[in-house]
Amino acid sequence: MSISEAEVRHVAKLARIAITDAEAVQYSKELSSILGWIDKLQECDTTGIEPIANITGLTNVTRPDVVDAFTAPEKLVASTPHKVVDSMLAIPNKIMEIVTKTLAELSTALQAGTLTSSAITEAYISQIEATDGEINAYVHTCFDTARKMAAASDQRRKDGKLLSKLDGIPMSMKDVISTIETPTTAASGILQGYTSPFDATLWARLKAAGVVLLGKVNTDEFTMGSSTETSFYGITKNPHDTTRVPGGSSGGSAAAVAGHMCAASIGTDTGGSIRQPAHFCGITGLKPTYGRVSRWGTIPMASSLDCPGPMAKTAEDCAMVLQVIAGHDEKDSNTLQTPGPDYLVEIKKPLTGMKIGVPKEYTVEGMDPAVEAGLNKAKVILTQLGAELVEVSLPHTEYAPACYYVLAPSEISANMARFDGLRYGTAEDGKDLQEMYTQSRAKGIGAEVKRRIMIGTYALSAGFYDAYYNKAQAVRTLIKKDFDNAFKTVDALLSPTSPTPAFKIGSKTGDPVQMYLEDVFTIPSNLAGICGISLPITATAEGLPVGVQILANQNQETIALRVAHQMQENMT
Repeated sequence: MSISEAEVRHVAKLARIAITDAEAVQYSKELSSILGWIDKLQECDTTGIEPIANITGLTNVTRPDVVDAFTAPEKLVASTPHKVVDSMLAIPNKIMEIVTKTLAELSTALQAGTLTSSAITEAYISQIEATDGEINAYVHTCFDTARKMAAASDQRRKDGKLLSKLDGIPMSMKDVISTIETPTTAASGILQGYTSPFDATLWARLKAAGVVLLGKVNTDEFTMGSSTETSFYGITKNPHDTTRVPGGSSGGSAAAVAGHMCAASIGTDTGGSIRQPAHFCGITGLKPTYGRVSRWGTIPMASSLDCPGPMAKTAEDCAMVLQVIAGHDEKDSNTLQTPGPDYLVEIKKPLTGMKIGVPKEYTVEGMDPAVEAGLNKAKVILTQLGAELVEVSLPHTEYAPACYYVLAPSEISANMARFDGLRYGTAEDGKDLQEMYTQSRAKGIGAEVKRRIMIGTYALSAGFYDAYYNKAQAVRTLIKKDFDNAFKTVDALLSPTSPTPAFKIGSKTGDPVQMYLEDVFTIPSNLAGICGISLPITATAEGLPVGVQILANQNQETIALRVAHQMQENMT
């Protein structure tokens, strides 16, 4: 499939983006390559298959159209349901003693009175100031606010009025999570200076639990990327090797945790954007079931795929954060009504008798030997822990990336329509409203975002809707059925997180398809709405981290966390 320069100009006009002649030539080449790759979907037989648009049942779809006060913090809390290799960065000893601890260890020290929140917060601030000039994980900091929040936590501790086990723990938020304390800019030029007048539900829950906010961390622009190279604020570097990417789009979150610049961070996962950077940076990242964590107040990329979740050093740390942020939210009609269990109790259960499936389709040609070695190490550990390994098949896996890169851009084209320089950001001059829109979007958003908007606009346009969008939704149905069938015989699935360790900065930016294929092992679970976790398992000869992922069915975070936690507790 090829798209001419004239067709590119027409699609850009539909998408309200002004492009130059040089851009028309470039986008013609790139979109033709992408659409040719996406045409693989036509090989998939979807005869009689009903397209699926939502993978969980909607709730409260017709909520009253009335102005309502923000939910009280106490109501939000009421509705909520081992160590990794040190970073290669040099850390002063007095700071290292604090910032290298896990979140769980910091929480224990706070409760025992051996550390204060103020001391922990100052240690992280010192670490950020000492190292982030090289890493570029943070794009907005709020250290004065953090100090006030830490002091308030210490006072609550003295008064015996702790809010939760996270009270006093410093964290960071991906720059798509709305917070009133800092700007929320999605790492995009079009949102420079924007500060939200409200908190996202998940940050409101964390704040009500006493969490200290250090700031916002970098992301690919509007979360569109797999390497954190598309950010308006510049590239984030991998703390283990600063010539390499940290992964994306939650690369800032992963780098901040791996570089010991926060105890945990909140990322978002649309096609692997929590798990892949966790793998690249040697930390643990959890993608919850779609709808387990509220998306309200989180800038969307693809609404039927986005999943906010925790990134931290261990599965236990992730469980502690999930315990607070999970739960039904009246503001998000996709959040699940089913209450979550006590994750910290569940993760302690042994794996004896558990069946773990190993998908045969998740071993691909060109996979790095260290990734294969990590998978084999995980198999040995799971067997030693009493789990039974079973080969399973997910036959439609090969179509998942192409399916994703029709559906996600289609939703992106709709979600990005609001960013026109009028309601958000600074408007460019134009002779009329249309020109103001096109010029504002042309100058305010980057190349990757434009590319995805145009792919989606093209796929949704007259004459192509059935061939691309409806076809992809039918393929999505088949991918979900693959997982449904697999989970009839196994409790969880084990696979690599990504085919390779962290790659060199700039090595894939010239080929969008190769960049998109970095998420080949993570995309299917987003299409199916299931949960998954990536945990570090080994390292390459050069010291680059390598992870594996554990996938579990919808609403089975307890299983994914339990397997990961038991593996980390028994890893040598």
